[in-house]
This record gives sequence, structure tokens and C-alpha cells, in this order.
Amino acid sequence: MNFGNMLYWALVFLVVAIVAGVLGFGGLAGVAAQIAHVLFWIAIVLLIVSLVLGLMRR
Repeated sequence: MNFGNMLYWALVFLVVAIVAGVLGFGGLAGVAAQIAHVLFWIAIVLLIVSLVLGLMRR
């Protein structure tokens, strides 16, 4: 899974969390927000690792 896919899924879960929160599903909104948060930070870590590895190749 690459960086773009991770951000896509993070945004999907963020939208699910917002919609669930608006509709009153607090538990589902919290879980979806946590998943979006984790996926976002995993994507950031993968971005940093790939940037560092790309700079080391030069």
C-alpha cells in the first residue's frame, strides 16, 4: 500500500466519522476518527521513510 492509498483511506474514515457524528452515532464516529488518525500517521511515517531512502540513493 503506498502513501496515496493511505491518505485516501484516512480521508474516507474521516468523512465516515464526520457523517456518523452528525447523525448521532458517537461510538462509530469515535472509532472511525481513530482509524483515520492512525492511517494518517502511518502515511506520514511512510512518506518520511521513503524520502530518506530516496535521498540516500543519490
